[in-house]
Amino acid sequence: MNPNPIDPARRRWLGSLALPAFGLSGCAAFDYRADDAPEALAEMRPLQPAPHLALVLGSGGPRGYAHIGVLRVLEEAGLRPDLVVGSSVGSLIGVFWASGLDAAEIDRRSMQGGPLTVFDPNPFADRGWIRGQRLQEYVNAGLQGRRLEDLPRRALVVATRRDDKTPRFFLRGNAGVAVRASSAMPGIISPVGIEGVEYEDGDESLPLAVSAARACGARFVLAVDVSARPGTTPADASQALRERDRRRRSRIEPEVAQADFLIHPDLPYNAGPFRSYFEASRQRGEAEARLRLPALRAQLSVT
Repeated sequence: MNPNPIDPARRRWLGSLALPAFGLSGCAAFDYRADDAPEALAEMRPLQPAPHLALVLGSGGPRGYAHIGVLRVLEEAGLRPDLVVGSSVGSLIGVFWASGLDAAEIDRRSMQGGPLTVFDPNPFADRGWIRGQRLQEYVNAGLQGRRLEDLPRRALVVATRRDDKTPRFFLRGNAGVAVRASSAMPGIISPVGIEGVEYEDGDESLPLAVSAARACGARFVLAVDVSARPGTTPADASQALRERDRRRRSRIEPEVAQADFLIHPDLPYNAGPFRSYFEASRQRGEAEARLRLPALRAQLSVT
């Protein structure tokens, strides 16, 4: 796929927000309370009961459609994670799955709209040309206003504290605000303020938050990395793009080392907000998961 004229960072986010809409009419966003603020890793305590199988869904914009394909295979195999951890687009798909939707329904809904469904342009803002309120409402509408702790499956959402670039973790509270914070890519979507602290994209600190699943006490962690594979940055890529890929890999590799099992689909490097790319990503995610399923079963059987 040839690069299009959209800046790569903007193109990545245009696609990541293309999981389209539930009806938004009459949906009111809820404000976070002080006791709903995210936690630092050192503050987290193991969940009770401890998750047996945790699924960690990584960031990656339109590459995140591969997560839907992986979920489909896990469901068919009868493997039901009891905790899902998501960063950025991984948080968006993760909370919908945690709400009780299966992969087929998430897939069906994902093809019903487009990026404009969740865009609320904010041309006069100095830190993001998308406000993010519509994304928040979109999530809360899809979850019927339920908070994270009220979902039938446990979910953890990763965001980044803007002032020091450290990760923070939402286990309770307003799901829409959590996903909005996890998805607030610098310069694209405005950061989210909670109790005087600003939060932004989980990709900026933990694109693949295996350590968060471990902190929750997970016995087995299955990580799904949808980032570009190492060494696939195009030869003609700009220095800024090369540096972005290098930084992301430096954040991902230590997390991969803590996982019990990794699924890393081989996705086209140049991503875009196109239905063809979404479908290709989903199909490659499903194909890679099917290929790796026997090894995953074997490892789970001895854990």
